[in-house]
Amino acid sequence: MGVDSPNPVRILVVDDDPGDVLMIEEALRESEVEKVIDVVSDGQEAMEFLRGEGRHAGAVRPDVILLDLNMPRMDGRQVLGEVKQDEDLRTIPVVVLTTSNADTDVIGSYTLQANAYVTKPIDLDDFNDVVHRIDEFFGRVVVLPKRP
Repeated sequence: MGVDSPNPVRILVVDDDPGDVLMIEEALRESEVEKVIDVVSDGQEAMEFLRGEGRHAGAVRPDVILLDLNMPRMDGRQVLGEVKQDEDLRTIPVVVLTTSNADTDVIGSYTLQANAYVTKPIDLDDFNDVVHRIDEFFGRVVVLPKRP
């Protein structure tokens, strides 16, 4: 999925805050990286999406997951743990994108093998800048594993 790839980067946004989801989607759409954005609102739905279960049957595996930590039903920590323990999913890069800057959340996320931990800025311009940087990094800089 490098710079010369004709395939769009598929991003799964896992966040229960509609306002944050809207800001993430808008920031992602502003960049020139070609992408497909899927959104789910909690961890349980994220796992259904990733496993192609229920209403997400036939969902296409994402190239990158943007994961909030604090959500109902199944939180981001649980999702991260399940993804990184699943042989079929563990190679998907997971970026924790959350409001928490608590050391326990940072250390806990990296212990669960998060690929990056980013705190959501409060300022809208800073928020957009952070999302653009994530998008550029995963859309243009890194080589992502091929989807099976």
